[in-house]
Amino acid sequence: MPAPKRWVVTPPVSAATAALRSQLDCPEPIASLLASRGITDPKPFLDPSLDDLLDPLTLLGMTAAVARIEQAVRQGEKILIYGDYDVDGTVATVLLKTAIERTAAPGKPAQVTYHVPHRIREGYGMQTNVLGLAANSGITLVISVDTGIRAFAAAAEARALGLDLIVTDHHLPDGAAGIPDALAVINPAQPGCPYLNKNLCGAAVAFKLAQALLQNAAQTPDQQLRLKQTIIPSFLKLVAIATIADSVSLTGENRAIAWLGLRELANPIQPGLRALMQVAKLPLDRPPTATEVGFRLAPRINAAGRMDVASDVVELFLTRDSHIARELAQKLDDLNQDRRATEAAALEAIEMQLLTMTSPEGLYAPEVIVLSHPEWHRGVLGILASRVVDRTGRPALVMTESDGDAHGSGRSIAGFHLLDALTAIHDIDATLFTRFGGHAHAVGFSLPTTRLPLLRDRIKLHSTSLLIQEMLIPEIVCDLELMQADLTPDLCQWIDRCAPFGNAAPEPVFLTRNLILSAPIRIIKERHICIPLVSATGNSLSAMGWSRSSTPDWPTRCAAFDLRPGSAIDAVFRLRENKHPQYGGVELELIDLAPAQSPLNSPTYK
Repeated sequence: MPAPKRWVVTPPVSAATAALRSQLDCPEPIASLLASRGITDPKPFLDPSLDDLLDPLTLLGMTAAVARIEQAVRQGEKILIYGDYDVDGTVATVLLKTAIERTAAPGKPAQVTYHVPHRIREGYGMQTNVLGLAANSGITLVISVDTGIRAFAAAAEARALGLDLIVTDHHLPDGAAGIPDALAVINPAQPGCPYLNKNLCGAAVAFKLAQALLQNAAQTPDQQLRLKQTIIPSFLKLVAIATIADSVSLTGENRAIAWLGLRELANPIQPGLRALMQVAKLPLDRPPTATEVGFRLAPRINAAGRMDVASDVVELFLTRDSHIARELAQKLDDLNQDRRATEAAALEAIEMQLLTMTSPEGLYAPEVIVLSHPEWHRGVLGILASRVVDRTGRPALVMTESDGDAHGSGRSIAGFHLLDALTAIHDIDATLFTRFGGHAHAVGFSLPTTRLPLLRDRIKLHSTSLLIQEMLIPEIVCDLELMQADLTPDLCQWIDRCAPFGNAAPEPVFLTRNLILSAPIRIIKERHICIPLVSATGNSLSAMGWSRSSTPDWPTRCAAFDLRPGSAIDAVFRLRENKHPQYGGVELELIDLAPAQSPLNSPTYK
């Protein structure tokens, strides 16, 4: 049975809760939830508008970038958008290409092409040889999206070739080296940028450039009205997908982007987006949830860059041909199936490697876990690293090897800054990595295979001094402890109003005690469970336990607790409302459980 987790309950904020409850006429748990998350003005939180989007011209470098692009469009110059192969990069490419083309004068179309790198053949980042080919083809302006903030060699090459370079990115700059020598750099994370939202995804940064261009191009009142009522909302559909997929903070402006964009995704008109939602089996008569975007749309978009060529995504979102859209969407769906099969095979090998790393008590050492295998596909390394973190509670670097080089991805845990760790072990003599980058929770890197032992030694030495025991105890943070009488459909509906949920704004997690099993536990497909419950108030409800890679084996766990009708449990869960006409009602999606009054689940407050 998995080691027990520590349950931590967020303390209530009494004064703010009372004020919010009076203002909203909402259930007390909702007011308490909003207060604990620092929501003092519920209007922009519950009902965002376009007015909540920040002024793009406050981004450092924006004015110069807009002026140069407008000049290029007027003069018929050839423009290259240099993208990336994930959701963020492909969506950014589509957004900026579409916006630039919209600013052209009638009869003088903008000359805009794009390049999305191949993950295996080119890898991440701008390549100097691609810039050389661009210059030879007559391109005079290159705009990077979702990449470029550390592209010092590419920036120098662009200058040598006579190319003007505009960098749009959201990744962290190299603190020591500064920013590339480009005509303009747009990145809210760069030093000196006054833009208030430092957590835009790459596609949102590109959208800000698109927004500034479109605002300049809208000269008449009719054009400005159409921009606000139609064009900007249409762009936000894709920006929302990228914002959710890139796991940036869903607070402030990012929340407004996601909320507005999800609303626009109901019944999409663009053929590619519509076809992709259809193959993902998303209904077209309502806005999708952030969870549906993150787990059903985003993997299919990412599959192109992971398993084949990401330019298919750009073409999917640009095409106006329904037949081509259906073919491309089906191709992405097929690639996603291939990705899942590849991932499953690799996970089996990972489980074998992890077995050799545990102590006799089944524990892992307090260090970054490093795994490598020559047959693992480079396109799924990030996913595999996330699975290792889920499985072990440790940061992880996962690599594959080919032609004398190792290529890897890393994922981390709360409190351990993974990019800082890679920077520290590389800076010892600046010879470890061929390239690396990323942020606190996710990194990508490459190095010669001969340096793998050095990587293992350095990251172990670095991490064992920083990964204190407190960080390694699995912890479940509960937003509230609910009374059984609180578990109502009305509370479920209010929780839906607080969506979308994501990074820094997670779906609420609740704790309720002394729930009574009303019937035997039902096992579903040998892995999942349904627990019929009855509350102290006599209401019937059910708890569902889904056995995924990051959750317990529920049938085994329930058997270990010897749960049977009449048993009392304490449960940690997310709240759902099952709307099935026959067996619907309030439903708990289990995160953890233990017998009532068990010392395993005595929560702490912090």
